[in-house]
Amino acid sequence: MPSSATERRVLRAPDRLARAAARYAPDREAAWMLRQPRELRRSFAEEAFGRGETVEQAWMLRQSDEVREAYVREVLGL
Repeated sequence: MPSSATERRVLRAPDRLARAAARYAPDREAAWMLRQPRELRRSFAEEAFGRGETVEQAWMLRQSDEVREAYVREVLGL
């Protein structure tokens, strides 16, 4: 199982590497995040990753409508 430090490095990795890693992600949410632009992944890594579900939810609520709608569609399937 990868460490938090390794996961954080993958979140900050160049798009090509993160997209390749998305194929091996353990769930739809992780795969979705790894397919996002590097700046969004970097923001998540710095502001929310590893800080608990409440912080992650707050981070998502602060994102653009486009990002939130993509999450609902692609991760939640709604």
